[in-house]
Amino acid sequence: MESQATILVVDDSPENLQVISAVLKEHYKVKVAINGERALALATAAEPPDLILLDVMMPGMDGYEVCSRLKAHPATARIPVLFVSSRDEEEDEARGLSMGAIDYIVKPIRPSIVQARVRNHIELKRSRDLLERLTTQDHLTGISNRRRFDDFLALEWRRAAREQAPISLVSIDIDHFKAYNDHYGHPQGDQCLIQVARALASSVTRPTDLVARCGGEEFAGVLPCTDSAGASLLAEQMRTGVLAHGLAHAHSATHSHVTISLGVATLVPQADESPQALVDLADAALYEAKSAGRNRFVARQR
Repeated sequence: MESQATILVVDDSPENLQVISAVLKEHYKVKVAINGERALALATAAEPPDLILLDVMMPGMDGYEVCSRLKAHPATARIPVLFVSSRDEEEDEARGLSMGAIDYIVKPIRPSIVQARVRNHIELKRSRDLLERLTTQDHLTGISNRRRFDDFLALEWRRAAREQAPISLVSIDIDHFKAYNDHYGHPQGDQCLIQVARALASSVTRPTDLVARCGGEEFAGVLPCTDSAGASLLAEQMRTGVLAHGLAHAHSATHSHVTISLGVATLVPQADESPQALVDLADAALYEAKSAGRNRFVARQR
């Protein structure tokens, strides 16, 4: 059974919130916000909405500002925004659409029109999400793949360079994975990869972070706006999380169970650098972790 989509309705008028919610609640989960600040908080929550109906004219932070902030944030940039406004001038609609909104509905609300447009945009989003999963998801483990990793790192690198903020990268290898495959066989090796991926993914709780499988037994985590101390803390949580799974590894020279080694790199991007600088720093730290005996992390920053 297909799960219900979640719609976030943002309007400073309780009456309008009630009217729109009544139109949608039969088919969708409806959340409401009476101002822009509350809308942004709900949009970045653990369970973000699938679609946002956003009033244009609100005191304080208006709908245009809310939309601009949503589109600038990596965790909310891809949530479809549908403006709802009493302003029906061509320039108002053009402004909303140019900011990244997918549609513009003019008040007063006509229930059949709202239902039809919301339904169409939810169907489009589900199709787009499915296509994106097929092209950016690792087919074995279900986490992000190398393509998604490369795109995400490039995006967050540009953001960190623009804001002069730290960005961290964690490079991860399963220790002695060839010996694991040779002893237990490739089907069991695949199960090992799946379990490790789950442990790594469960260690990451911020929607702005990404964990990906980059190939074979290699994984990575991209941590925007994260200093070395924060990245090191997460790396240790990843290491202990994998070890806690208790996957037997009889032919490991490091431990009787499956372990990982991690290289943590943190820097503030400079104008003349590419993301490869961060990758190289993380790989060098990973090499140190392996040379020091594996089942550990080494952190380097610049």
